[in-house]
This record gives sequence, C-alpha cells and structure tokens, in this order.
Amino acid sequence: MPASFWIDTAVQTPAHSQIGGLLSYRCTQAVQPGQLVRVPLGQRNVLGVVWKVHASPPEGMASSAIREVISVLDGLPPLDEPWRQLVQFSAQYYQRSLGEVALSALPPQLRDLTPEQLARRLKKQVTERSVQTAPSPSLSTEQTAVLDQMALGKGPFLLFGSTGSGKTEVYLQTVQGMLAADPQAQALLMVPEINLTPQLEERVQARFGAQAVVSMHSGMTPAQRLKAWLAAHAGHARIVLGTRMAIFASIPRLKLIVVDEEHDPSYKQQEGARYSARDLAVYRGRLQNATVLLASATPSLESWHLSRPATQDDPGGRYQRLLMPSRIGTGVLPKVRRVDMNKQPRRTVLSAPLVAAIQERVERGEQCMLLLNRRGYAPVLHCADCGWKSECKHCSAFRVFHKIDRTLRCHHCGLTERVPRACPECGNADIAPIGRGTEQLEEHLGQLLAHVLRPDGSPVRIARIDADSTRLKGALESQLAQVHSGQVDVLVGTQMIAKGHDFRHITLVAAVNPDTALFSSDFRAPERLFALLMQAAGRAGRNAAQSASSEMWVQTFHPTHPLFEALKKHDYPAFAASELTERTAADLPPISHQALLRADARTQEVAQALLNAARETLQSQLNADPATADLVQQVSIYPAVPMSMQRVADVERAQMLLESPNRMALQKMLWHLHGVLHQVRSQPEHKGVIRWLVDVDPQSI
Repeated sequence: MPASFWIDTAVQTPAHSQIGGLLSYRCTQAVQPGQLVRVPLGQRNVLGVVWKVHASPPEGMASSAIREVISVLDGLPPLDEPWRQLVQFSAQYYQRSLGEVALSALPPQLRDLTPEQLARRLKKQVTERSVQTAPSPSLSTEQTAVLDQMALGKGPFLLFGSTGSGKTEVYLQTVQGMLAADPQAQALLMVPEINLTPQLEERVQARFGAQAVVSMHSGMTPAQRLKAWLAAHAGHARIVLGTRMAIFASIPRLKLIVVDEEHDPSYKQQEGARYSARDLAVYRGRLQNATVLLASATPSLESWHLSRPATQDDPGGRYQRLLMPSRIGTGVLPKVRRVDMNKQPRRTVLSAPLVAAIQERVERGEQCMLLLNRRGYAPVLHCADCGWKSECKHCSAFRVFHKIDRTLRCHHCGLTERVPRACPECGNADIAPIGRGTEQLEEHLGQLLAHVLRPDGSPVRIARIDADSTRLKGALESQLAQVHSGQVDVLVGTQMIAKGHDFRHITLVAAVNPDTALFSSDFRAPERLFALLMQAAGRAGRNAAQSASSEMWVQTFHPTHPLFEALKKHDYPAFAASELTERTAADLPPISHQALLRADARTQEVAQALLNAARETLQSQLNADPATADLVQQVSIYPAVPMSMQRVADVERAQMLLESPNRMALQKMLWHLHGVLHQVRSQPEHKGVIRWLVDVDPQSI
C-alpha cells in the first residue's frame, strides 16, 4: 500500500453549517501546505486548500473512516504562508469560516478545473512580462518631499493630498522605485470602484507597459479573472490593479500596496465575509514586509486618527502622515459658493444665480457638473386625494418613478411595474411625483437651458451618468469618453461622477440637494457627505489655466452649518477635528470598536427574539464563569432593534449592536457569541429565522 499523508484541508462550506473548520483527508501523494487538491465533500467533489500535513491520522479517528483526496493540482506553486495567514486572520476577525474565506479568495473558474485542464491553462501563460519605464514628468516640491519621507520611513503611510495635487504620480514613482530596487518585486494598486479602474489602468500601462499589468475586479469574465490571478500568483505580473477583491490575490513577491481613495465605503465588503480591504491592506503589508500607502483628499476618520502626530500626552498614531496640500503647477482649488435656499421661491430646483452661472460657462465653451445623489425621475408617486404612495409591497421602501420607461422600480428588491393610469386606491387620475431624481433634473435643465447656445452656435448638450444610464456593458466608458472629449456641456449624475475622474474642462460643480445627510441617524453620514462634496469639488478646475475661475456651488437650507463652513475653506483638518471631538464625547469609532449582529426572518418579532435570546444567554453564560465575567463589563450589547431598511424582498431584518473601547475584548465576545447563536438557533421558537450574520467594524448602522 502506498505511503499515506494526512492533510487538514480548507473547503467551501455553508456559513452556518458548523463544519466551518478544517477537514481531514488521506493523500497518497506528498503535498505541501498551500497546495490545491480536489476532495470529496458529501456527494460532490470540491476544491480545497491544504492547510497542514501530518504523518499520522488525527487522534480519535480510524484511518479507514477518513476519505481520500481525489487529485492534486500539482502544476501550481503552493499558496504561500503569508497568504494563508492573511486568510486565517480575516476568517477569525470577520467571524467567518476559514474555508469560506480561502475558497472565495480564489478565482471561480479555478474551483472547477481538473489537473489536466489546469495544466493546459498554465502552458498558455505569458511568462515573459517585460517592464518598460516611460519617461516620468517632473515632480512638484511637495511630491518630491513625500517620496523622500517614504524612502526614510517604514509606514504605513497616509498621504493626505488635495484633489489635483498629483497623488497618482506619487504612486507611479513609488512603483518605479520599487521595481528598480528589486527586479522580482510586485505591487498592488487598489481603487474603490470598477469605473475608476480603466482610467488608472491606462496610466499605469502607459508608464510600465501593458505586459507588466493585470487587473482584478468583478466586471471581468471568469476566464479573464483566472488568467490575471495565475499571472500574479506565478510572479509574472509585476503590477496588480484592482478593487477590494484584489486584497486576497496571491502576490508572493508583494513589496508595495497602494490604497487610492482610502476613505471610500466601497472597500468594505457588504455580503459574505464583510471584510475591509483597506484594513487588510495594512495587515498584509505587515505580513509581507511591504510598504503600505493609503491616500485620499478626505481620509477616513479612522486613518486620520491613526496618523495623528505625537504630543506630550499622546504617543500619536501608528501611521505616518504625508501632506500634499497644493494642486500641481499654478492650479488652485475651486471657490465654494453657498446658495441659501430659504431665500429662493418655494419648490425651486435650481436657483436663478446657479442657472445664470451654468449658462455663462456653457456660452464660454466650458463644462459644468451637477451632483444629485438620487437616481430615477422622482423618489415616490403620490395621490393627493387619498394619500396613496408608491410603496414596494416587498420592502419598507418606496418604488422610484422612472419616467423614461414609465415604470415604478424598487431599488432594493428590483420589483418593477408599469406606472398605474390612476391611483390604485381611489381611482384618482391625478397622481404626481414627489421629490426629484437625476432623470427629472436632466429634463428640468433641458428646459432651463433650451435657449442657451454654445460658442459655435449649437444647442447645449446635457448627459446623465447614474446606475440606470450605465446599465449596459460599455455604456459608462462611452459616456465618460464623451465628457472627456468635450461632447457634453452639462453632466448630471449621482456620486458615480464625483470620484476620481480627471475631467479637464469642468469649471463649475454644483451639489443640488445635499442636506438630507446632515441630520441622519447614522453617525458616519456627515463624514461621507463632506468627503463626497470635497471629491465633487475636486472635479472642477483640474486644468490649471481654468482653475482660478472654477467654482463649487452648494444649494442648502443650512448655509451656516459647520460642515459647509469647513467646505468653503477646503479645510478637511478642521472638519475632522470637529467630528473627532464629537465622536470622542460619544465614545464612537474610531475611539471605540463596533460589531453588528443581524438576523433575517419572516417576521420582525422572530428576528428580534433570536438576537435578544442570544444576548441574554451569552451574558448569563459569561457571568457564570469567573474567567469571562469581566467581558460583560468591557463590551456593551444593546437590545435588538429593526434595521433602518426594515424589510427587503419580504424578509424582515433586525440588528443588535456590540461596542467596546477594547478591540480584543470585542473579538472575544464575538467568539463566545458564535457558539451561543448555534445553540439558540436550534430552539423551536427560533425556527422562523432565515439567517444571521456578524458585521465587524460596520460602515452603516
């Protein structure tokens, strides 16, 4: 009989199956940790990652009861120790099974390949990926100073640079220096959203050559994702450019991680393992001894707090703050104008001064951008006679009126119906839209600017970019190209247009209705609003010749609000100081640490009952044991409440908040909670629960 090896293997198992740990198999072939194998699981055969190898079977199990490995994918180098440590840490910290995190980090197509199919793929690989280095532009004094500081420091670094200060060139120079110092080194450049990738991809490829760069994001086909992953795993791809999923790519010679727009909420995964790619970037940098550079014009308050300078009473943060406050060349940040909407006629959408300013820009051949973070034509249809509103029957939300295709569409569950000819409740034919979305703003602008002519005598051209107008493949790229080439005079859109785009001819940006976030129940809402407005303002005046006359207009009913005062001065540090003072007084992150436990059920009562039962059971169990009683004092667990969006697709959702000033105590509490949830869930009164999940460091509550 051939020699046997006993391997602990990570496989994809259902999140709450209670078989989330490593499974044991027998293998007749010598294997190493990190190798991929195909193993039997129930009636299926699945991909697994070898985690540990033993010379004898596990204690307490008969060797005959342990199933045998089907095949070994031995054409592929093993996934290295730092990658496995990253996966193990992520699974523990974000409260998911090891196998779930490990397997979801691999390209989907890899999970289905036989050893023979993989061998054929590997033969086709491009192994010679030469790096060219195109000439780089001359650097500003600030860019040079930042690069010098990075050369002397260890990091992690937080680059706080205003929009248009040349942060991208700093990334490229850093990559260039790294490649020159180590011919085998690899770099990871991360962006928050797919629609920002092509723009950066173009610049990176122009500098280093298309052969040296691979991209990783969810918009790629399975075959493209596998090809890119294999190139990175083998070390052939020198630069990996991707969204949050790229943090789990196998990059064995990683020496640099750049997280662009590090404040962006898109770096937080919102399903499955709810990881923060930004936070994991810092952890991965430590594992692989790689330089980590986080960058933003509006850093997250977490990163800002972690980069605070040392004082007599405070040792300071773990990050090193780098500053680039000026725009490149003679460029200056746009002047911020506030319009007090209390002084405008009732129901005014666009104030007269703003319309006049837009007209003036268009007639001069310049471009304008209007930001309204609400798509569709109107948020709701309403009957004035009986009070009917276009509620979704499956969600606790209104269906949005889309005039273009005459539909009512729920943006949560996707329910779409034709607009009724009359009120479904009372038959009144006069049902009207309430509120405004980007569709209506586009139509309204067309009416207001109908008489306006461009310098060549042609009529004004208005375009809209939002999730509806860019639904078709290639639509976003084509619309952005039209803006860049000057075929659009006024661009209307949601936050999609505010981030990262290098529009060279926009000289006026306007925020139409930003007030709703000022008084949100979510304590992060002001931070997100300030970041959005600062980022939007940064789209104006990026051409230095036009920057002195560029403007950011804000229409608001609260013009003296401190947030708008800080925006007027482009003073992020003042805004951050004010927010951190409030957060410190209220013991909110980043001063404390949070986790959310969510339950989904057919009724709100059942969802809340599971959470409250888990809370009571957990606290009584911990109090009964002297070794854990102090945890109850260190971690606050609040009673269950409905989520702000209470019902989605006929599923009721409740949440319970856990909070502690001590991150380790919170993690210990979550570990105990995991066992309690399985125990409570099995009780008959909780049979109606569909699922539960834990969100560590949640971005919205």
